[in-house]
Amino acid sequence: MTHLWVRAEPRANEQRVGITPEGVAALRASGMRVTVEDSGARAIATAGFRAAGAEIAPEGSWPAAPAEALIFGLKELPEDGTPLRHRHIMFGHGFKGQPAGQVLLRRFRAGGGTLYDLEYLTDAQGRRVAAFGYWAGYAGAAVTLLAWAAQAQGGICPPVTVWADAGAMEAAVRDALDATGSRPRALVIGALGRVGTGATDLCTKSGVEVTQWDMAETAHGGPFPEVLAHEVFFNCILARPGTPVFVPAEARQAERRLRVIGDIACDPDSDFSPVKVYDHVTDWQAPVIRTHKAPVLDVMAIDNLPSLLPRESSEDFAAQLLPHLRALDQLDAGVWGRAATVFRDYLANRL
Repeated sequence: MTHLWVRAEPRANEQRVGITPEGVAALRASGMRVTVEDSGARAIATAGFRAAGAEIAPEGSWPAAPAEALIFGLKELPEDGTPLRHRHIMFGHGFKGQPAGQVLLRRFRAGGGTLYDLEYLTDAQGRRVAAFGYWAGYAGAAVTLLAWAAQAQGGICPPVTVWADAGAMEAAVRDALDATGSRPRALVIGALGRVGTGATDLCTKSGVEVTQWDMAETAHGGPFPEVLAHEVFFNCILARPGTPVFVPAEARQAERRLRVIGDIACDPDSDFSPVKVYDHVTDWQAPVIRTHKAPVLDVMAIDNLPSLLPRESSEDFAAQLLPHLRALDQLDAGVWGRAATVFRDYLANRL
């Protein structure tokens, strides 16, 4: 019997979960065993999972789970260096050379476990089957515009926290922009993808004029002076080999209208990052890095943006992923087989 073990998220400010009680009920009905760890922080209460038929385990107890259990979470594991013996489903952030991801992959190699990276669950055409991208774009645009509004009034973006829903987030952004008496012009690169669509939607609802670029506009490889001609720039393109540089390091000192970058794709420690004016992520307490003072340039690079709308983003992601969780009894085929191949090839040839 396939056993899915849904772990609690240990990261601060992380309330998302990759499955809903309705999803648990569907898996149980198909004969799957499901264990859900208790969590006081999760956006969906433990009681709902219990009512759906899940076994409830103590928070953080997954290291003692049966060897055959598939451990399912979203964000990073505790960085304690222990070998990883289980099969894990999570965002590992390890296949583009990220330092923390390399440490994680070595733990898998030491323990004999397997990583099924959620970013690499793809269909036969290479398209991701489940992603938080829309809500990352939506929330990332909101925080970036709040940063622009704070900067316009001589300050810097204050801390952020969970919004009750998307409507409350939209209202907060509109109020902040209204207080400045103006609106910036924004450029979204990657506008046709999930992330770019979310960013564009939030901007539009906030009364911000958006220039939308995608592959056709960036195919020439740069440079891209148009980025510097907009007050706000949103990078919604994942870093990968061949990605052009949209904001080079020298842009900090350049003549520009650009004042705030929302690096929603957020891969600053990748060699392929298209935004070269900063080198580490931001967080809820300090949402932006001020990378230059005159003229001012702030970068928003929060790496768990959908957590600002945890219920909506969880429900959306869980609905996308559920059909593939139903196929966990066929781990050598389909999306799971392809993800396992990525993991094994990387360990064999690049780690």
